[in-house]
Amino acid sequence: GFKQYCALLFYKGALLRDPHSILIQQTENVQAGRQIRFKNTEDILKLKKVIKDYIFEAVEIEKSNLIIPTNKVSDYEVPEELKIIFKENPTFKNAFEKLTPGRQKGYLLHFSKAKQSSTRLARINKYTNRILSGKGLNDCICGLSKRMPNCDGSHKGTGTIS
Repeated sequence: GFKQYCALLFYKGALLRDPHSILIQQTENVQAGRQIRFKNTEDILKLKKVIKDYIFEAVEIEKSNLIIPTNKVSDYEVPEELKIIFKENPTFKNAFEKLTPGRQKGYLLHFSKAKQSSTRLARINKYTNRILSGKGLNDCICGLSKRMPNCDGSHKGTGTIS
């Protein structure tokens, strides 16, 4: 849930025409999904016809089986620190390459966002065990999540860290 708004999400929203300029790309890294945000019920009622038009178009897109081309793992920058660790530790490199493309992209984005080499290295070291065990950046490692594989915070208050 969102605290400041509710949203109607479109899984293939990037394919929708947006004549009213109301579709929002949640974050810079979301490639396909878009959403319409509402701060109150009046916003929804005011846009009722427009919302229906967007929903009908989304249904037609889904029926047509259109696929959104997404970035490949090879499109993402591999930080120099990670390249060095891959050379030094083939087991780690192999574990990273066995991760799903989405998990690999998540780590590459997270590691690359750090401005300083020391921070990139710290991030890589922090997530090494998680990568070696085949887990993604946001995957639950405590086993208590009700929303597996993602961590939903169920571990909080149990003394277990995810």
